[in-house]
Amino acid sequence: MSDSTAAPTGPVVEVANMAFTPSSITVNVGETVTWKFEDRGTPHDVVGVGDARAVLHSPPLQTGTFAFAFAEPGTYQYTCSFHPDMHGTIVVR
Repeated sequence: MSDSTAAPTGPVVEVANMAFTPSSITVNVGETVTWKFEDRGTPHDVVGVGDARAVLHSPPLQTGTFAFAFAEPGTYQYTCSFHPDMHGTIVVR
């Protein structure tokens, strides 16, 4: 879900300076994480790694937000498909 007008209600991951910040967070089942994209016009996305690939993927964005509600516990690793050195982890308990 991409929506640049809705205010995030849960944790926010900033996508700027070629990094996900914070790079690792822990949330509870049912919480929604919002990624806020603002990296001076550089497109990024959120793409799950391993098992997370099937559920976690955003469209490429230069600005705006992507939100995902985590329904199952586990560790979700992700990257940016444009910049594979960018990594993040969401731990859902």
